[in-house]
Amino acid sequence: MSDVVVQVARRVLLPLALLFSVMVALGLLITRVLAKTWPFTVEDSLNRELAADRTSGWNDVSLVFSTLASTQVIVAVTVLVALVLRLVLHRWREPLFLCAAVTAQALVFLFTTMVIDRSRPAVEHMDVSPPTSSFPSGHTSAATALYVGIAVLLALRARSTPAKAAWWTLLVLVPIGVAVTRMYRGMHHPSDVVASFVNGGTCVAIMARAVLDRTLTWGRAKLSIGRSGDDVAPAAASAG
Repeated sequence: MSDVVVQVARRVLLPLALLFSVMVALGLLITRVLAKTWPFTVEDSLNRELAADRTSGWNDVSLVFSTLASTQVIVAVTVLVALVLRLVLHRWREPLFLCAAVTAQALVFLFTTMVIDRSRPAVEHMDVSPPTSSFPSGHTSAATALYVGIAVLLALRARSTPAKAAWWTLLVLVPIGVAVTRMYRGMHHPSDVVASFVNGGTCVAIMARAVLDRTLTWGRAKLSIGRSGDDVAPAAASAG
């Protein structure tokens, strides 16, 4: 058990702690050190331009993308996709990866907002502001972890390069759309959503390394996946 704890700490907890430190450092740099330097000095202008260009049609489109990254939808899609993966693949590796990536980004996001206190853009807000800092964007971070995580899994299963490219293009466009939407709706500054890409994308990478690695060693047991994709039992301990 102690070996497993060490592996979890090394592969998951330490990288997430480092990510949290990076997010806090970025937040402090943006809000306190570099706030009066370019390009951060033009963020307010960009938010005002987006607000001035609002139309009923784009309002509806932005609502769709914003809803795709709402807490309720993120949780529902994560659970649904995880169940489908479990039923189709008959193993826990992929569902665990997806749930862990989404959960990790949420924790890093939450703790970061506790340290960084940034006001929302000074424009009309189209959504009710949650009681968290504007930095980073929770919607963008969650969308990145979930939809990029799904893209990773589908790309690994795809048999052709065009299929892999199609999955990546389709699913990566969702968090990009969410990021633009959150700025359009007056909820976040540009640097908020950029930082969220860092959070969500890094959590996907951390959990891919920790969970999807097919030669992953946890303590003495070595887990591997055969060509068929089915989990192989842990290697037996060497005889004494």
